Amino acid sequence: MRCSTTMTSSKPDTPNGAEAFDPEAVLMSDAGLLLNEHFATALYAELCRARGAEAAHTALLQIACLHGLRDAKRVLGTTFHAPSTLATVPSAPALAVQLRARPGGDPPGALEISGCWPERIEAKAHQGRADEPACVVSAGYTSGWLSGVLETDLVVVESRCAAAGDTACTFVARQSESWRGDDDARGRAAAEALPLSDLRGMLAALTPPAEEPDEDSGPVVHVWGPVMIVPFAGTDEVLTAVDMLHNDPTLAEVSVIVIDLSKQAGDETFAEPALGRIVESIDAAGAESVFAGVSLLIEPVLARLEPAPMLVCADLDSAIAASFQIAESQRRPV
Repeated sequence: MRCSTTMTSSKPDTPNGAEAFDPEAVLMSDAGLLLNEHFATALYAELCRARGAEAAHTALLQIACLHGLRDAKRVLGTTFHAPSTLATVPSAPALAVQLRARPGGDPPGALEISGCWPERIEAKAHQGRADEPACVVSAGYTSGWLSGVLETDLVVVESRCAAAGDTACTFVARQSESWRGDDDARGRAAAEALPLSDLRGMLAALTPPAEEPDEDSGPVVHVWGPVMIVPFAGTDEVLTAVDMLHNDPTLAEVSVIVIDLSKQAGDETFAEPALGRIVESIDAAGAESVFAGVSLLIEPVLARLEPAPMLVCADLDSAIAASFQIAESQRRPV
């Protein structure tokens, strides 16, 4: 069993200029999860605690950019997943974007794109009035999407933001070199924060190898700050993952464990005693249990358990978003 940790430590193979996070964990779900206002807020708070506000801003920008690059490559016909996922490939960005292209920037004739985010997702979720534009995820995702679709390095900078009192959330996208030679300090900073060549390299590294997978390695356990995600591959494997909380000091902050049942088929695997052992083990470790990918057959089984899991969700994205909310509420009890 392998444990993949996000937001907690640097990786020696991280490309220069890119924040140290695990891209495999970052990309394990669709961009729609990042655009969930509760998840994005909780993720930013966790990054701030781990790294400080400036590094958190950069990491969130890059995480969103990776999602934009990946979605653009899916549309262009390049996938990083099994062929069975082709039916779910998006034909448009996950984020609503209105665009207008025009010549501009420096040098003259360089590509410049202006636009807006009509749904203003992040601005609506922002608590209080912001001192500066607050749509970090939107800017990162749109940078990745435009760069991938247009096959150039485009960096998006928000020009007006509803969170700061403006009537709309608008942006300007220019090529990286244009921003670097510009007098706009925010544009220069954004270009430095998004090393698109390095981020493309991260994404390319996720292409599955041609050789057969190592069946002995077991499922990958992902850790996003206070949330651990464990793919169900048998009761013993799950219990081994939960036991890591007792033995690995780097997992001390984990307070919610998501058990992902979505890859399993058949009800004989999910015997009530087995699921009960899992919930009891998580409870004994001082964490809350959340189950994702729960079928109609399994839902009544989980409902009978004592202790009962904190939450049961039909899909993994909803479970992860809710788990961050649970973890945040634990830090700020009513």
